[in-house]
Amino acid sequence: MNAVLAAAPHADTFGYSMPPPGLLRLGGALRRRGIAVRLDDLAYQLAAGELPAGDRLAFASAERLLALEPRVLGLSVMGATVPIAVAIARDVKERAPAVPVVLGGPGTTGVDELLLERFPWIDAVARGEGEETAPELVSRLLAGDSPAGVRGVTWRRASGAAVREPDRPPLADLGALPPYAWDLLPSIAAYKAVTGEAEGLVPVDSGRGCVYDCSFCTIGRFWSRRSRPLPVERLVGEVAALRGIPGARNAYLCHDIFGADRAHAEAFCLAMIERAAGVPWECRARVDHLDDALLELMGRAGCYRVLLGIESADPGVRDANAKHMARDVDVLHVVERCAAHGVLPILSFILGLPGEDEPALRRTLDLARDASVAAGVNLSLHLVNPQPGCGLGEAHGGRARPVAGIPPDMALGAGTTAPERELIDAHPDLFGTWALLTDLPGGAEHLRALHELATALPTVLMRFPRTFALVGRRRGEDTLDVYRAWRDSGSDFERFAAAQGEPLIDDVLAWEQAIERAPAEPELVRARFDLPAAARALRGGGWPDLPREETHLAVVRGPVGVRTLRVTPKPLETAAR
Repeated sequence: MNAVLAAAPHADTFGYSMPPPGLLRLGGALRRRGIAVRLDDLAYQLAAGELPAGDRLAFASAERLLALEPRVLGLSVMGATVPIAVAIARDVKERAPAVPVVLGGPGTTGVDELLLERFPWIDAVARGEGEETAPELVSRLLAGDSPAGVRGVTWRRASGAAVREPDRPPLADLGALPPYAWDLLPSIAAYKAVTGEAEGLVPVDSGRGCVYDCSFCTIGRFWSRRSRPLPVERLVGEVAALRGIPGARNAYLCHDIFGADRAHAEAFCLAMIERAAGVPWECRARVDHLDDALLELMGRAGCYRVLLGIESADPGVRDANAKHMARDVDVLHVVERCAAHGVLPILSFILGLPGEDEPALRRTLDLARDASVAAGVNLSLHLVNPQPGCGLGEAHGGRARPVAGIPPDMALGAGTTAPERELIDAHPDLFGTWALLTDLPGGAEHLRALHELATALPTVLMRFPRTFALVGRRRGEDTLDVYRAWRDSGSDFERFAAAQGEPLIDDVLAWEQAIERAPAEPELVRARFDLPAAARALRGGGWPDLPREETHLAVVRGPVGVRTLRVTPKPLETAAR
């Protein structure tokens, strides 16, 4: 008796550099029930060169899975990998029609019945959390029985009619989750080897669900709008266990809203500190769940990076899209406190949301600029894809369409083969991961302009935040106007900044260029102004009105990052990055 569970393939480097934690949990759940199971991560196999990257990907994947002799085949999907999974399932059924094929994972949210109606080679869809559903469903299918009565399953009768069984309640106690079936997938070291990724990031199933229902996100609905963290002792144990796994260095806590359960977050941090777990970790959180006290604990406990979904600087746009972020939250303050405690903030913004006019866009871009000046941040600007299973998918999915030249942010490395493209083109309502909000004001041309902005601006703001801000102050322009002037100039940003003919801009640009080079040996920057003072003044707004004062700065890469040291004429001091 053999069940095979596989993660559908894609070529997004972040995804295939680490094993999928959901698949590892499911492998443990089936094995705990005495079911012989094999796991396969087709994204890893693609990266390792075991699968072809071209149009034969689906066929080769089916061939590989059938070689494992499955009596039941399960394919785990995200929104981006549903088309390739459908293509693989078709090839499997053509060669082994008696093998039941089941799809599961977040990519099935809101489309379970449609998948069965349109693709007769898919036998069932497992909805929501799978650790209880999968063993029960697989046991039935291995015994030759129907899935009738298995909660959380949508299946097809022999007549072709789809049957949607009642939802299965989420697990009451995540402490009862099975251990990861690490031995059923390649080693962490092997995952890191296929990308050369040195960070050693390993996903940890730290909690599940989200109580929010943001218009652009399916996560809340997939988990029935409940949020449950893994019990503190279990979570600390799973993070600390990474110390014994070759290739593992850092933990990626996968729960989407770290800090929503404040008591749990504090208890986790304190336990990490008390146990001296010694594993750096990163997480995802809402900015209105973080304050200085919690960030201080997080930094002491080993948190080095946090992803913060800001979406828009305009409260009206956030409210219109059900973000429900507290209106009085000071994003810049949280960014500064992150930096103060050694936690790098990644700020994520979504451009082109319903309700965003040009003033709202300008406020968002100015916030991105100001955050870059305030602290070393990573910036991520996106266009939204109205996927099935989220509010925007419901409101716009029937009219949303792909736009030529704009790759979907949610589907990097997916949807590129001919079988996938055929499916995406034939079922645009089902595969909204590739669609954009073309029915909003401005249409496709506005989206192309936003895509160009989202592609070009973050890199400049992260490389030259102070130079960009100074150019805007000198010209009396906001972020959008400076961006447009730069792009209209036809030159790279460094030449554009130098063309302003302003000595302070030239000096700050030279400083930031040296920071970017970050040599192991100190690089001397000779400036005509007190540049650390200029950096401090920029945080307060306005033009830094500084007297000319010869300053020598040494920029050097140290064990904890890039530092700038004043070497003359004033006493030695460390300046902010």
